[in-house]
Amino acid sequence: MNGITRIGAAAVGSLILAATALAQAPPQMTPEQKAEATVLTRQGLFKIQSFAFAPVGAMLRPGGTFDAAVATKAAQRVQVTASMIPEVFVTDTHTFGTIKTRAREGIWTNKSDFDSKANDLVKAAADLEAAAKTGDKDKTLAAARAVGKGCSGCHDQFRDNP
Repeated sequence: MNGITRIGAAAVGSLILAATALAQAPPQMTPEQKAEATVLTRQGLFKIQSFAFAPVGAMLRPGGTFDAAVATKAAQRVQVTASMIPEVFVTDTHTFGTIKTRAREGIWTNKSDFDSKANDLVKAAADLEAAAKTGDKDKTLAAARAVGKGCSGCHDQFRDNP
């Protein structure tokens, strides 16, 4: 198992443990407390995803330094985190008005479209990994832009902006 795979496995393992803990939450937790814990798990996943993709985002900026190995690593990590998105949105939390979240109701009323967009992001990240492994800068950066479009496509429809 290479270093990237170990890191991805560790991230997945940590999030699985958190999700399992939520699923087996003590009965004394109120529905609102469970929803709040769910929202925190989702926010944590997206922070990890943002951290994973940040080096590629830097490559896309004018004057950014291209590094195929960094793009490959980021793509592998985004594939792992993106694959978890449908799982962390199983619980509908939009009815708890006291919980701070930018998730829109459409996530749960149009779950198949939401899940499809998450799967599209996994595919875009896999395409980025394949492009980065060729070492072709233009091909890799084009694939990186597609990952960004995958993120924004979901955000535009399913996330409230501050």
